Amino acid sequence: MSSGAAAETATYPMAPLIRFTLISLYLALVLPLPALAPPDLQPWLLALLPLGLIIVLALVSEQVELSSSGISVGHPAWCRWLLRRGWQLQWDEISGLTPVATSQGGRVFYVRTATGSAYLLPQRVQAFEDFLSRFHQHTGLDTSSIGRISPPWTYQLLAGLCGLGLAAEATVGLALLNR
Repeated sequence: MSSGAAAETATYPMAPLIRFTLISLYLALVLPLPALAPPDLQPWLLALLPLGLIIVLALVSEQVELSSSGISVGHPAWCRWLLRRGWQLQWDEISGLTPVATSQGGRVFYVRTATGSAYLLPQRVQAFEDFLSRFHQHTGLDTSSIGRISPPWTYQLLAGLCGLGLAAEATVGLALLNR
């Protein structure tokens, strides 16, 4: 979390463990593709790998800003033109939170407005407890039952598996080069 120029503005990027895991997953899944592809597709795949990485980096750059006036969820300027999703609400527009069960057994929460709109509450942000505390202070809504979507060990396990996959791919690649 970092403080912005305006008083009481706090910015919450995606949690580093989640960001690292998703980037590692992309790399583990796509790095071997050019070597496995037919020769006429290899140059295309090599050219598209960096583009895919830029898209993944843009997706995991989502951030949440809390200010004295409201909440804003979106992406930084460098990729906002590509990923136009996002939302913002003034604190006085927020009327409640609605929990919704996920198919994986977790719970997500939607921020409700008096007009009936609903927006997904970010649950993958860095300094999550501070985020919830500030959200509660501004809205008065009970956030005590809100937790992360997935426990950290799930991302740690996936990150470890991605690391093993990347290490295995590097080992096989080096062995093939040294033949």
